[in-house]
Amino acid sequence: MSLPAENSTLDPLDGIAETLDRAAGAAIVQATSGLSPATLAQAFSDWALHLACAPGKQMQLGAKTARKYARLFDYALRGAGDPNALPAIEPLPQDRRFSDPAWRQAPFNILSQAFLLNQQWWHAATTGINGVAKHHEDMIEFTARQMLDTLAPTNFLATNPVLQRKIFETGGRCLVDGFRNLIEDVQHLVRGLPPVGTEDFRVGERVATAKGKVVFRNRLIELIQYEPTTDKVRPEPILIVPAWIMKYYILDLSPENSLVRWLTGEGFTVFMISWHNPGSADRDLDLEAYRQMGPMAALDAITAITGATSVHAAGYCLGGTLLSIAAAAMARDGDERLASVTLFAAQTEFSEPGELGLFIDEGQLNLLENMMWSRGYLDSSQMGGAFQILQSNDLVWSRVLGTYLMGERVPMNDLMAWNADGTRMPYTMHSQYLRHLFLDDDLAEGKYMVDGRTIALDALRKPMFVVGTARDHVAPWHSVYKIHHLAPAEITFILTSGGHNAGIVSAPGHKGRSYRILTREAEGLSFDADEWLLHATEKQGSWWLEWGEWLGRLSGEPVAPPPMGAADKGYAPIADAPGHYVLEH
Repeated sequence: MSLPAENSTLDPLDGIAETLDRAAGAAIVQATSGLSPATLAQAFSDWALHLACAPGKQMQLGAKTARKYARLFDYALRGAGDPNALPAIEPLPQDRRFSDPAWRQAPFNILSQAFLLNQQWWHAATTGINGVAKHHEDMIEFTARQMLDTLAPTNFLATNPVLQRKIFETGGRCLVDGFRNLIEDVQHLVRGLPPVGTEDFRVGERVATAKGKVVFRNRLIELIQYEPTTDKVRPEPILIVPAWIMKYYILDLSPENSLVRWLTGEGFTVFMISWHNPGSADRDLDLEAYRQMGPMAALDAITAITGATSVHAAGYCLGGTLLSIAAAAMARDGDERLASVTLFAAQTEFSEPGELGLFIDEGQLNLLENMMWSRGYLDSSQMGGAFQILQSNDLVWSRVLGTYLMGERVPMNDLMAWNADGTRMPYTMHSQYLRHLFLDDDLAEGKYMVDGRTIALDALRKPMFVVGTARDHVAPWHSVYKIHHLAPAEITFILTSGGHNAGIVSAPGHKGRSYRILTREAEGLSFDADEWLLHATEKQGSWWLEWGEWLGRLSGEPVAPPPMGAADKGYAPIADAPGHYVLEH
């Protein structure tokens, strides 16, 4: 005789149990800096058990050990009398830790070569083991790399000849300066102040200085209309949708680095969304709220103010993903107000999100949701920590070495100051984004819902201009490129030098900038990403010029500028740019 099923919906402990579980999860995530111990344990056990059951792999690793010792011994003999002897191993192209000639002198040449050989061995030991889940393999390889980076000889006084030379040259003064830098940074951290030097880049004074008016405000956005700087403008205005993980003024930094100023100088009317920095009271804002109160509300305002029937829309990072969702929903519903769609370092397909995907699985997401549940938002410090881990050599250890040991603080610039001006992510929205887009890939698979109905990116028919950046750790360009396989529209794809931020902020005149470009016709066949590299044309300079010409071809003949706002239509100017929301901390 079977027992009747218990009706769990009537269990009086449900609420208490959920609260206890979430509180425990929030405590764990605080103690582990956002990493799931359960996920790490699963990954390690998966790797260790499969390695233990792989005698062939063990034999290979043993042979690699012997060969690497032999290479190191051979180099030690050759390098003893010749500092320029051919090394046993070269560092990766992006690894500049051992570039100083001092690393070719004994015994530091042996230390650096031993470290690089050891690093190579651990890569072999953590990859290529049959049976290990790909996600677990990536986590173990990444964790091993982080541990090795922590123990690199560059990080210690006794094993770093460059640091020793600096101490000798300065008579130890560099250590005193470094300690002063450390105390200064700790004081700023404890007091909740921004990093040293950001005071020289105040919003509205040194950055975000393009003249304009806030012409619309709701709970979530301020819409800035920028003043024209030419006698005539193109009839199609440009709407820019930045990511809400960042302040909008990355696109209006110092005057020489301002995309906004460049666009108005090229004869375009520019509107910019400035997102509200959410707090605990905004915990229930979801992705649909961001779509409706963000780009859709902005489009209503722009068409009312300018009288334009079509608008060029551009989205950056998460803003580009949101713009893709909005554009697909508009195409489904027959809304023809978009003249074109531009995506800056924005993903629409998340099956290969790069190393950021290491932090996203069911276990990690559960802990993250618990932390956001307790606060109502995800703080910028948690997001910034994840990005720093992804580039620990450049963002952590090089800073420790340069700032605190050599006493050389890197001068603050506009991009660094902007990067320190973080924002928060509301609980409901960020949970939806990570689960439905990042984890389940609903947008690419045609399962994402808007207004109770699915949308599909294959509805996008307007011309698209898509930019990926070569060294992007947030939105890898191979992932950004996949829009070719989802949308039938004509796509002009740019692969620019630089990373997620510096690659986009690429004003004409900057030295060393380059890009590749290729256009796929509407409904045309697509190369895979690596094939695209072989066919694309390489050019020197800024890709902004290419984008400006592309927008010009899709725009009408210049006309008189529209009014600043439209009071008679409910869009009277509210405040001068940069507005209020960008100042929220």
